[in-house]
Amino acid sequence: MASRPPPKLFLKKPIHAQSPLPKPLILCLEDDLIYLTLRKAVLEKAGYDVIGVTSAAEALQTLREAPVCCTIADHMLQGQTGVQMAQVMKKIKPDVPIVLHSGTVPETIHGIDIYVNKGEPTETFLKIVSSVVQRYCS
Repeated sequence: MASRPPPKLFLKKPIHAQSPLPKPLILCLEDDLIYLTLRKAVLEKAGYDVIGVTSAAEALQTLREAPVCCTIADHMLQGQTGVQMAQVMKKIKPDVPIVLHSGTVPETIHGIDIYVNKGEPTETFLKIVSSVVQRYCS
């Protein structure tokens, strides 16, 4: 009697399937809650995890505690500017890029990695964020 070949097994998933890569975590600092909510929603829809904060103290605490790969900050904040915040943030985590997203052009960009005017279309804003995340967070 001839022997049969062993049956073929078809697995739907590989045995050692890896979990999906974590989403990049962005810290978003905006003192206007409406703008913060909108920006957070746009970034999350684009595939990012976002921690949104409305104060400098919250931003600094989050930067110290969370594995943030990019910070997006408004320039005109209550009590200080985005440029002033960037200088403090760079002392905490110098390798985390800071995107200044504002309708007000700062006099200086010391500590800022890139400036994006709030008047830019959302698609342009997202392309810039994607470029920053790919360059600095990969």
